[in-house]
Amino acid sequence: MALSEHYLNDDIHPIDIVEHIAAHNDWDFDRIADDQIAMAVQGQWRTYSITLAWSHYDETLRMICTFEFEPPEDRLPTLFEGLNAVNDQCWAGAFSFWADQQLMVYKYGLVLAGGQIASADQIDTLISAAVMASERYYPAFQLMSWTDRTAQDALQVAIAEAYGRA
Repeated sequence: MALSEHYLNDDIHPIDIVEHIAAHNDWDFDRIADDQIAMAVQGQWRTYSITLAWSHYDETLRMICTFEFEPPEDRLPTLFEGLNAVNDQCWAGAFSFWADQQLMVYKYGLVLAGGQIASADQIDTLISAAVMASERYYPAFQLMSWTDRTAQDALQVAIAEAYGRA
């Protein structure tokens, strides 16, 4: 049975759907508020902190997927060059580095204007895409930060798509 088959009522809150997906996948999660949930998803390289928040104001389901990342100060120019190159390859979502928090962040906003409803399959794909992108580019970010490789050279390890599912 598809995850979307659990939701036949159009009045379901998107964060309720996320909570069901997290429970279904046995992920640790915390319902922070009615409109926000945080969870931990184990990947091959890291455990990713994923937060989804629903904004009634602009009808957007916002997701951030973060992991700790502490590159040396002298490697930040290479990392930022690499982030630009990575974001050119990412069609759904984008990476940024939050230096003050020492976090690598993958962000995406699913706009549901006009009273649209996100399906469980859409939300599951959103979460999976964040984890897959993080898994795919994590080794490249490491090489950019901890070796003398150029950003373009480090990105060669991320050429192949990551396989699997969050």
